[in-house]
Amino acid sequence: MKTTITALFAICFLSIQAQQTEPAAKPNPNAPKIKLVEEVYDFGTIVEGPAASHEFKFKNEGKEPLILSNVKASCGCTVPTWPKEPILPGKESQIIATYNTQGRVGGFTKTITIESNANEPAKVVTIKGEVIKAEDDKSIPYAAPSLLSPKN
Repeated sequence: MKTTITALFAICFLSIQAQQTEPAAKPNPNAPKIKLVEEVYDFGTIVEGPAASHEFKFKNEGKEPLILSNVKASCGCTVPTWPKEPILPGKESQIIATYNTQGRVGGFTKTITIESNANEPAKVVTIKGEVIKAEDDKSIPYAAPSLLSPKN
């Protein structure tokens, strides 16, 4: 019985070892390539309230059209906008990252993941900064809403 079990084990082991593995696919030398102007943008200190946006500019340095399949932010407070049409070789475009500052006083660091058909299928860009309350910012004069309304 021990001989039979040992023989079955040896046959299974050898059959697993004998299976051919497919060679790794060679990278496509013509594949699209995202070349970002910058990967991190620091807003510095911004006032709570208005949304803060930044354009991440990039170029397709590959030889085939670049297609952004998905661009997603690390949280719901950041909304990315990206081109849905293919970016031809040598052409430039941008991804706009908009951060909602309302109710988010303090430092922040958010990432945006860019998924595409490029030779590097995922790239990550980062926005960061610090949000301060409007009344804490003494450099911006405050005007009461009644002063901003047109008079009848």
